[in-house]
Order: sequence, then structure tokens, then C-alpha cells
Amino acid sequence: MNPADIAFMMLASALVMFMTPGLGLFYGGLVRRKNVLSIIMQCFICLGLVSIIWFVYGYSLAFGPDHSGLIGDLSYVFFKGVGLNPGPPASNIPHLLFAAFQLMFAIITPALITGAFAERMRFSGFLVFTTLWMTFVYLPLCHWVWGGGWLGKLGALDFAGGTVIHIASGASALATALVLGPRVGYRKEAFHPHNLPLTVLGAGILWFGWFGFNAGSALAADKIAVLAFMNTQLAAGAAAFSWALAEWIYQGKPTTLGAASGAVAGLVAITPAAGFVPVGAGVVIGLVAGIICYLAVLAKTKLGYDDALDVVGVHGVGGFFGALATGIFCTLSANPGGANGLLLGNVHQFLIQLLGASVSVVYCFVISFVLLKVVDMTIGLRVEREEEIQGLDLTQHGEAGYTF
Repeated sequence: MNPADIAFMMLASALVMFMTPGLGLFYGGLVRRKNVLSIIMQCFICLGLVSIIWFVYGYSLAFGPDHSGLIGDLSYVFFKGVGLNPGPPASNIPHLLFAAFQLMFAIITPALITGAFAERMRFSGFLVFTTLWMTFVYLPLCHWVWGGGWLGKLGALDFAGGTVIHIASGASALATALVLGPRVGYRKEAFHPHNLPLTVLGAGILWFGWFGFNAGSALAADKIAVLAFMNTQLAAGAAAFSWALAEWIYQGKPTTLGAASGAVAGLVAITPAAGFVPVGAGVVIGLVAGIICYLAVLAKTKLGYDDALDVVGVHGVGGFFGALATGIFCTLSANPGGANGLLLGNVHQFLIQLLGASVSVVYCFVISFVLLKVVDMTIGLRVEREEEIQGLDLTQHGEAGYTF
């Protein structure tokens, strides 16, 4: 084991953990004042709920010995055999540290979905749906890509979670928006963000934590981590600029919210590619991501679904583009553990990326849709109309974000 790698991975894990409360602030500023605590609570409670699931059976199903390329077994339940010696996934750090790092990824993924159903889901329904979603969506998909499953064996590249995290959350977010339906007053009244400085602070925390997210996925303090680190910064900065520029051209003014959203879109798009593509590609991916995610958010209004905080447009579209961009720009010279992509004549790798992304969209959407229907028919998903009008902070949690 390498002490420097251990220290680096502990820091990376802490950075990724910090992203979840940062996401709560990012989302919290975007909702109306009466719902700020409810969305923060949905994000924050994932730190508790998902940690328990991960310890009991989640890590085992995601990273346990493979069964038919579909799921892990129960060898690691209650972290049995997950100790301080190196484990199968990484020979340079303790097995327990690898499990901790992956736990932080598992925590933020269902938290991302909360933006789609913000301001209208029961907290009890949220807890049950999140438990089922982790079990039947996230854990199998994580195993397929990273745990020795069929997508990983096929050669699909996902450096830090473009498929496992962002496509999964985006496709599932679309299902939740469709099943729950629009908020009361949608398209009849303006839903303005109540605190944009809070959102920008959250975006800054997400950007900061994303260095652990992407660079940490190298699993070592090495040159691949450095490559991922710089690609992360360049893509985020380029996307923040291109989103604001596109907004300026289309709407006549660049907005702070647009720049913050663009940064997140760039971070999403570079996530699957960060350690597989050369530095220049990170700039191109970011520039394109800012524009296409902005257009995807505009298209939401025309398509008619109420994805309250644009999870589909930013994470779903950004993650899908990032997966394809990985197949275009990846090179063996950047990372000998990856592959050459479409630009170097390898059409096969691009097709694998397209297959992996497409299968993930379909799987996550369909299973999420079914799970949502089951929860809705049993304990119910949506708050009553009067509760929604009054606000979820008071009706679901008995508190208010502001007392003045």
C-alpha cells in the first residue's frame, strides 16, 4: 500500500462527501422560499440513508464477486471481509477506503434526482423510493460498469460516473417528473429562485468537490489524477462561459444562474472522460456541453414536463453527451488503461459508448417508472394540493428556512 495514495483517497472521499450538502445549497436557492429546507433535507438525509444501505448490502451487490455480469453477490454484507488490507478493486489502498470512496458516489446520485420532483414529493415517499431506487437501479448499474459486470467487460469507459451517476439520475429524474406531474401553478405563475447567491455558493462547493470526484477516480496520486484534475477545471470553466454566451445571444442577457448551471453541465460532461482524454479535449467537451445543456433546458418548456431544477437537461443530457464524447476523444496516449476513440479511427469504441449510454437510459427510466408507480399506489408520492401551496418546509418538516 502507498501512504500517499491513502492520504489522497481519504481527501478525495471527503471532497465528494462535501458535494452532497453543496448540492442541497445549489438546489435550495433555486426553489421558492417555502420549500428551501425540504430540498436541502432530501439531499442531506441521503448521507444517512444511503450509508446504511451501503454498509448492509449495497457495496456487496455493487462490487461483490460477479454473477452473470448482472450483479454482485452477498460476500461483503455488513462489510464482511472489507478491511484494512488492499482489496480486489485497488492494490494500493485499503479495501475499506475504496468502499468509502464509492459510498460518497452512491450518496450523491439519488440526491441529484431530487431536483426533478422538488416542491411536491412526500418525505416518506421519498425515503421509500430512494431505498428501492438504490437497490434496483443504482446497484445493478454500478456493477455493470465498475463492479465487473457486462458493460465493463464490453469495454465501456466511464472514468468517474457519467453513466453510473449522471445518466442514471437524469433518466430517473425524467420518470419522476412524468409520474408526479407538474407543480401547482406550473405555466400559470412564475417560479423564481428565492436565493441565487445560495445557488452560486452551492455551485462553487460542487465545483470544488468535483476535483475529488474526478481526480480521485484515478485511485492514486498519479499522473492520471493530474490529467483528470485539469480536465475537470477546463471543462467546467469552458461550459460556464459557453452557457452564459448562448444565453446572452438568445435572451439578450447573461445570467448568474446560467453561468452556475453551465459550470455544472461542464462538470457532468467531463466526468466520464476526465482521465481518458487529452487536456485539449476537456475544453471542447466543456464548450459543447454548455450549449447543448442550455438548449435541453429550453426544450423542457416545449416538451411540457416539469423537471423543476433541470436535472434531465443538465445531468441526463450532459451525462449522455459526456459518454459519447469519451468515445470520440479518448486516447491510449492519455491513459494506457483506456482506448483510442473515434478521432483515431476506432469506431467500435464510440459504438460501445453509445450502447452503454442508451441501455442505461432505458433501464433507469423504466425501472424508476415502475418503482414510482409502486410507491404511489402504496404509501403515496405526492403531497396534498393544500400542503404544496403552503410549502413542504412547514407541512413535511414543521419548520421554516427563514423567520423574518
